[in-house]
Amino acid sequence: MDILKFYINGQWVEPNGRDTLAVINPATEQACGRIALGNTADVNAAVAAAKAAFPAFSQTSREQRIELLEKILAGLAARQEDMAKAITEEMGAPAWLSKMAQSAMGMAHFNEALALLKDFEFETNRGSTRLRKEPIGVCALITPWNWPLNQIACKVAPALAAGCTMVLKPSEIAPFDAAIFAEVLHEAGVPAGVFNLINGDGPGVGAPLSCHADVEMVSFTGSTRAGRLISKAAADDIKRVSLELGGKSANIILANADLAKAVGKGVQSMMLNSGQSCNAPSRMLVPAAKHEEAVAIAKQTAEALVVNDPNAEGVYLGPVSSDVQYNKIQGLIQTGIDEGAQLVVGGTGKPEGLEQGYYVKPTVFAGANNQMTIAREEIFGPVLTMIPYDNLEQAIEIANDTPYGLSGYVYGETLEEAAEVAAQLRTGNVHLNGSGADTKGPFGGYKQSGNGREWGEYGLEEFLEVKAVFGANA
Repeated sequence: MDILKFYINGQWVEPNGRDTLAVINPATEQACGRIALGNTADVNAAVAAAKAAFPAFSQTSREQRIELLEKILAGLAARQEDMAKAITEEMGAPAWLSKMAQSAMGMAHFNEALALLKDFEFETNRGSTRLRKEPIGVCALITPWNWPLNQIACKVAPALAAGCTMVLKPSEIAPFDAAIFAEVLHEAGVPAGVFNLINGDGPGVGAPLSCHADVEMVSFTGSTRAGRLISKAAADDIKRVSLELGGKSANIILANADLAKAVGKGVQSMMLNSGQSCNAPSRMLVPAAKHEEAVAIAKQTAEALVVNDPNAEGVYLGPVSSDVQYNKIQGLIQTGIDEGAQLVVGGTGKPEGLEQGYYVKPTVFAGANNQMTIAREEIFGPVLTMIPYDNLEQAIEIANDTPYGLSGYVYGETLEEAAEVAAQLRTGNVHLNGSGADTKGPFGGYKQSGNGREWGEYGLEEFLEVKAVFGANA
């Protein structure tokens, strides 16, 4: 797939520059397409289109936007198979995961935005004052490669529902699904200029978008390092910045939990998507008295997970997304070994029989402490670090001893005792007893995991300003 044009003002247009980038299939290490790389001139054109479209689109009725979201949903349903195949090719997710989760989450976020829009109160009264919630303006949306359509949809859907216009810069590593998404929006009749797409890298497109004077809000998902740069770039114009960044989430297994179930689910959750999830439960905290038993369960679970071509039957882990990611993970696995953590399963190098492709062995370290590099840094690969604890107070202290605060996991005998521990974790969300995510709940983090929230009502609020009209309800 070659994407050598940008979607600006309702049309696919030629880029201003001539630079292109090969998109690499991580399962084959071969190019599977090209994208054009945008520059400041392309950004200026896209922002100008979004700015021109804002006055009319911001005044559309609730009913008009409901109709638009319904058409987009129908288009996403029709292209779900295409979307899933594109995601597998561009970033290596197993085919079943691309279909059941990666592409399905795009529809889930639009369904949630549609349901919210039908009943959302854009106007309320407080005494004699009328409060109006109005679209913030032109939004820059910068999305990652690990859950590409999920992150596009959870920004674009609420932005459209709010009445904003936008410029999307998807990851240059995984751009195919974004191009299909733009086709869906075009076919659904999104007015020209409301949605614009530019491909490119961070310096070429992300940076000029973040500091553009006509952009009112930047919504970014990615690394904490990049989030800092975006915050600084946006600061001169006092833009609203919503950041969903890294994580090093703790999974606390309580002393009376079903150990086999808790450890097994924890390992599987960590390894899903080849460990490339910002909210992955990468630190497993287990009672010291049960550490040896938990390690045996983790070893058995990890060894049973199939690593193979993402289109093969029965595969649980495909490759990681790129050579850069592969090399980073290999380096951190070696660091774990060098710092004295017990290597239970996995390790450096590629799995046997998979010499081509960016495949990583599902790796489990045990007997670690929270000061080791593998317990501090976000590895973003299929690497689990098991840490023993002596008592619950120590477990909570270890869990909170991190610069991150995106997610947490607690597994106990009952939901009640797990919830008591969850209340003490400094994280934006907590999963109890293996529960999954819920698009109705807010997603985002404390500390260096970001600010602002996505998903559901809180995600919609990010794209709205509040205006107080004094005396309107006198």
